Amino acid sequence: MQAPRPFSSAPALRRLACAIGLGASLVAPVAAQGSAPASTAGAVSTASEAAEIQRLIRDGQHAQALKLIDDALAKNPKDPQMRFRRGVALSMLDRKTEALAVFQKLVEDQPDMPAPYNNMAVIYGAQGEYEKARSALERAIRTNPAYATAYQNLGDVYAQLASQAYSKALQLDKSDPSVPPKLALLRELTSGPIAAAPAAVATTTKRDPASTVVAAAPSPAPPPPAAASKPPVVASPPPAATPPKPVPTAATPPAVVASPAPPPPAAAAKPAPAPAGNQAGEVEAAVKSWASAWSKRDMAGYYAAYTPEFSGQSGSRKTWEQDRRDRIAPRKQITVEVSDLQVSVNGERATARFRQSYASDSMSVVSRKTLQLARGANGKWLIRQESAGS
Repeated sequence: MQAPRPFSSAPALRRLACAIGLGASLVAPVAAQGSAPASTAGAVSTASEAAEIQRLIRDGQHAQALKLIDDALAKNPKDPQMRFRRGVALSMLDRKTEALAVFQKLVEDQPDMPAPYNNMAVIYGAQGEYEKARSALERAIRTNPAYATAYQNLGDVYAQLASQAYSKALQLDKSDPSVPPKLALLRELTSGPIAAAPAAVATTTKRDPASTVVAAAPSPAPPPPAAASKPPVVASPPPAATPPKPVPTAATPPAVVASPAPPPPAAAAKPAPAPAGNQAGEVEAAVKSWASAWSKRDMAGYYAAYTPEFSGQSGSRKTWEQDRRDRIAPRKQITVEVSDLQVSVNGERATARFRQSYASDSMSVVSRKTLQLARGANGKWLIRQESAGS
């Protein structure tokens, strides 16, 4: 029996605060919802600090964000929102042990913040410790019954536990024909990495939503009926104050400064970004090319559709590639169809949401899927995160 795989973005625990999907990548800025409690108002970081940290996390500059966070905590060591941001930044830097310690200490001091529990669950899931993940998510839900992200992550945890149970049953009795299809379906549903999604950082008030390294935080409205939320994503902390949200703008290429002398040979300049309409078309073409390579069982083309550092829930690129080869290559036929494709582009990043119809000689599944893409150095759009769900 194969060792349990880490949770997917998730795919698996999909909503981890800002970047660790239970086994997935994670990073997504979050907007603040609600101000810090009066008891900690003196410790809240300035709006400018929070806005700059938010920008750095959004741009993937996690090491720089961590430095600013540490500087702020040197002045206000008890600031719960800045401590949460620190856990998110560490998660994004793949320093899971340190991030877990930050979240554990934070829930000791701020037991009414649901986001740290969710992020702890995502880390546990990435390590294959699903019982601990389940316990943390149940605690998050008790703290905030309207936390939809925690409910969805909990469902993913149960799916992983079910997969383990079916694997054990198959190991003990290989003659039962009803087990393999169930196991295959569960593995297919949890194969994608947990995608990071924007989330809001919760304060110590139970009714406030919490951000998670994996999923979007619930709104303070009364608990809605149990409905599936977007894939778990590690939520990034929101700014401490409520200044106007910066409007993302496409980065402008640096101006060329004329020089009296001929400049030395230099690397080719990065092509200027294409108009938004063209970019959306390029992303759509990239998604369809990925689906085509999967359908043809063209492993080289399939791998090339992802960023070089993509590793899914497997921990390493090599392990992920072997895992996908083991699932795809043996099939006699595979058909992957993409429909209802919706693309949004923001600078060098893009999101594609669509309805995926997968069919092979062993199973057939229709589900919603989300791909997070980034433009590579050669201008090609590559998948950096993938998750099941809308």
